[in-house]
Amino acid sequence: MSAAQESIGPAAWPEHAARGPASKRIIVGYGFWIFLLSDIIMFSAFFATYAVLSGETAGGPAGKDLFHLHTVAIETACLLLSSFTCGIASIGARAYNALMYYGNKALTALFGAGFLALEIREFASMVAQGAGPTRSAFLSAFFTLVGCHGLHVTLGLMWLLTMMAQVFAKGFRADILRRILCFALFWHTLDIIWVGIFTVVYLMGVAP
Repeated sequence: MSAAQESIGPAAWPEHAARGPASKRIIVGYGFWIFLLSDIIMFSAFFATYAVLSGETAGGPAGKDLFHLHTVAIETACLLLSSFTCGIASIGARAYNALMYYGNKALTALFGAGFLALEIREFASMVAQGAGPTRSAFLSAFFTLVGCHGLHVTLGLMWLLTMMAQVFAKGFRADILRRILCFALFWHTLDIIWVGIFTVVYLMGVAP
């Protein structure tokens, strides 16, 4: 009998042994939350940089000269709707309802692709006007912040399609359900970050 066993007493041995290592679900969830927090810290740095440089236009166009709120509002609606359909798809996965899962994942992909298409069109229009990322510190900070978010959405769409293919090939296994949950957390986080971009960059950018 070891000293550790003697210290906890015989009655506590079964309870002590039952604890064991944490489950894979807990480890995966914990690790993914760390990843999300690191991503949020990165975006916080980008937000801070943009706040400092938002007035440094170097005599070039400012936000009120470049931003079109009606287009950005459509982008925002697309991303908010995609977050809603992503949540419904997660519910469908937990209920083992393939129609609910695939249908809402497809809608999530369509709304996400629509968001990206509008954002790419906005970037192309700004560059065509001579307002590219090298024009001023303000535009460098703008393209870095908004472009990084767009890159995350692009990677998210690739992940979404991969998850749809995995469910099709392997079904709603426990490990795949964990990945679906992680994707939903990632997608909702992008939605929250975009609300911050919409408020800080666009609404404040066009304010008098």
